[in-house]
Amino acid sequence: MAMTVQVDVVSIEGSLFSGLAEFIVAPAELGEVGIYPGHAPMIARMKPGAIRLKLPNQPGEEVIFVSSGILEVQPRRVTILSDLGLLERDADEHHLREEKRKVEETLRYRVTDIEFMRIQVELTRALSRLEGMQVLRHRNRKI
Repeated sequence: MAMTVQVDVVSIEGSLFSGLAEFIVAPAELGEVGIYPGHAPMIARMKPGAIRLKLPNQPGEEVIFVSSGILEVQPRRVTILSDLGLLERDADEHHLREEKRKVEETLRYRVTDIEFMRIQVELTRALSRLEGMQVLRHRNRKI
């Protein structure tokens, strides 16, 4: 049985992943960080990129795109707090482009400053998800 570490990936929209992993690769600001169970404690800022998780008894990797965030590593737990995140399996380019188009259209007909700010946040989320999906697709073509 492989050694594992508890991993929690959370964005402002909610939990993206919570479970055990054999190893984690995360996009720290100074470069990718590989984390195995028992890793020394550390905290690092993350840049936009893909988090890769090797789950026990599963082929391949679970991939989560994050816009940025904080990575905390403890010997038995890894916590990733991200502004925005997107699971690779949830990436649907057509849906994300349609979401972006709707937000941009609504933005043209804004009513109040509060509504305008809310729509700007939605547009930022849609663009981040679309960018994340494009990064994941580009990465998968190289494999």
